[in-house]
Amino acid sequence: MDTKVVQIDRRNINKAMIQEAGNIIRNGGLVAFPTETVYGLGGDALNESSSGKIYAAKGRPSDNPLIVHIAEFGDLKEIAVKIPKAAEKLAKCFWPGPLTMIFEKAACVPYATTGGLDTVAVRMPSDPIARELIRESGGYIAAPSANRSGRPSPTQAKYVVEDLRGRVDMILDGGASEIGLESTIVDLSGEVPVILRPGYITEEMLVKAIGNVEMDKGLLDSDPQIKPKAPGMKYRHYAPQGSLAIVEGPKEQVTAYINEKIKEYRKEGMKTGVIAAFETAAGYQADCVKCPGKRNDESEIARHLFRILRELDDEGIQVIYAEAFDGHGVGCAIMNRLLKAAGYQVITL
Repeated sequence: MDTKVVQIDRRNINKAMIQEAGNIIRNGGLVAFPTETVYGLGGDALNESSSGKIYAAKGRPSDNPLIVHIAEFGDLKEIAVKIPKAAEKLAKCFWPGPLTMIFEKAACVPYATTGGLDTVAVRMPSDPIARELIRESGGYIAAPSANRSGRPSPTQAKYVVEDLRGRVDMILDGGASEIGLESTIVDLSGEVPVILRPGYITEEMLVKAIGNVEMDKGLLDSDPQIKPKAPGMKYRHYAPQGSLAIVEGPKEQVTAYINEKIKEYRKEGMKTGVIAAFETAAGYQADCVKCPGKRNDESEIARHLFRILRELDDEGIQVIYAEAFDGHGVGCAIMNRLLKAAGYQVITL
C-alpha cells in the first residue's frame, strides 16, 4: 500500500485535503491524524471491516477496544444508550478535550469496534484538524493511537510514518501534539463512575465535576483473564526497544544507584540512557540523558514523555533507567505510562 503523507496547518486547514481524507475513511480506508493528545489512526467506527483494518495495521489484539471520536455532543445519542446526567456534566466541563467516556453501546456500533464488549468508548477531541476530519468522514471515527501495538504513542507525525507507512492510506502531519498523553477514560456504564485510564483530566477534576469517582482495580492487575474495558488496560504499551526500569527512593540514592548500574552496563559495551527531571538530570553519567521537564510542571513532563521514549530508540539506547515521578494529578498518568513501558519493573531503594 502506498501511504500519502501530507502536512496540514491547524490555523489554516486545507479543506480539499480534509475532504480527501474524509473520503478515504468513508470508503473503508485508514487515515492517521493529529489530536491534542497523541496521533490517532482513524477508520469508520460503524464499519466492521474498517475496525478490522485498524487492528491489522497496528498489530493490535482484537479484544482491545477502540475509541469512537465524535465532533458534536448530539452525535453521542446515535451510538450510546442510557446516557447519564454525569456525562452531560463532564461534557460541559471537558468536551471537546482529552476525556473519553464509556457507555452502553447502541446496536449500530459493531462489536469489532468495541472489542467484543457491550460498551462503547467515546471522545470529542479539541484539535481542529481532528474535528474537521470527523465531520467530513461521517461523524464517527474509531481511532486508537497511530503506532504499532506496544510502541510508544506518537506525538509527532514522523513516528507515525516510521510505524505505519505502507499500512495506512494517508497520514496528516499537523505538527506536535499539545498534551502528549492519551485521554483520561472514565466508565459511566455502571452506578459509580470508574476511571479506567488516568490522563490529563485528573481524578480531582472529575470529582469536582460529578462527585464520587473510583479508580479501577484493573489498573494494578495484570491478570491475563481480565477482559479490558478500555484501551491499554491489559496489554503492555509504550515500550522502547531498550530495557527500561523505574527507580524510586531518596534523590541522592536514586542517582547513585543508577550511575553505578550505568558503569556496569557501559563496561559490557552497552549504550545507556536515563530519563530524569530537570532538577537532577545533570547528575547522571549515561550515554544519553533525557529530561522531560521540571517536577513542578507535570504538564510539561507529560507532553515530552513519549517523544523521549522514541528518541531513546533513535539513538540506539539498550538499557534505560527512569526516575519515578509524583503519583498524584497528571503525575498519576505519567507513572501509569512509565510503568507500562517498563513492564512494571520498579526498583525501590
